[in-house]
Amino acid sequence: MSEIEIKKIINPVLASDGAGVKLKRSIGVDPDYFDPFLMLDEFGSDNKDDYIGGFPPHPHRGIETVTYMLQGEFEHEDSTGSKGRMKSGDVQWMKTGSGIIHSEMPAMSDGRLHGFQLWINMPAKLKMSEPNYIYINSDQMQIHEDDEKKVKVIAGKFEKAEGPVKKHNVEPIYFDIELKKGKQFDFELPSSHNTFIYLIEGQIKVGNENHKKLEDSTLILLKRGKNLTISSMTNSKFLIISGKPIGEQIAKGGPFVMNTKAEILQAVQDYHNGTFVK
Repeated sequence: MSEIEIKKIINPVLASDGAGVKLKRSIGVDPDYFDPFLMLDEFGSDNKDDYIGGFPPHPHRGIETVTYMLQGEFEHEDSTGSKGRMKSGDVQWMKTGSGIIHSEMPAMSDGRLHGFQLWINMPAKLKMSEPNYIYINSDQMQIHEDDEKKVKVIAGKFEKAEGPVKKHNVEPIYFDIELKKGKQFDFELPSSHNTFIYLIEGQIKVGNENHKKLEDSTLILLKRGKNLTISSMTNSKFLIISGKPIGEQIAKGGPFVMNTKAEILQAVQDYHNGTFVK
């Protein structure tokens, strides 16, 4: 069984999006694309000025957005008529398909806001499908907990804990893991998948090969393989996210991700013509 080792260690870059929300962006900058993952942002601050502007109404086409709230509250509203208030531990999984206009605004005027947004590519055959919004309360997600670790399963399966996201074309795995100091996390991954770890806090060692010290808020791209081993030097918290590559060419245009430049231009035209939302 092949051991999984680190492919690349990346420090996110500081960025802002929406109406000035400060964040740390990794996928989407370096690497530009880690098939099927298009973007990963970590947003988090105790200062309301860093997030209070939120993400006013804006369009998307051809992608899925997965928002995971660790702390704080966000209100979501979109052109399908869906509304929801995300609270700590909740997940919003949105398939934008042929086109959706949505907003995500903080439902709090002070306190700490902390979470992640992941963009997943959609294959050509699904890019113009009907938009779909899935809201997952924290109590809908199963958790495996023992003396060494706590694994919250958003997608995929760990031991007997199974995530609520099923029958997905990229067969995603999305775990939120808390690993105690001096303990080890072992998991068998599909060898076909691209996988990354995002270290939120703590200190971990991945695989058997030596690598530089990993700091808080670090993206760790993994080589393909089967057996993933993570050891903790301190109490640590990290995400493991994995998916089957789509293997298609992509064209990016801001909030639109399609297969060709012509399709991007069509999305822009549809948006300006008022024919974007079907």
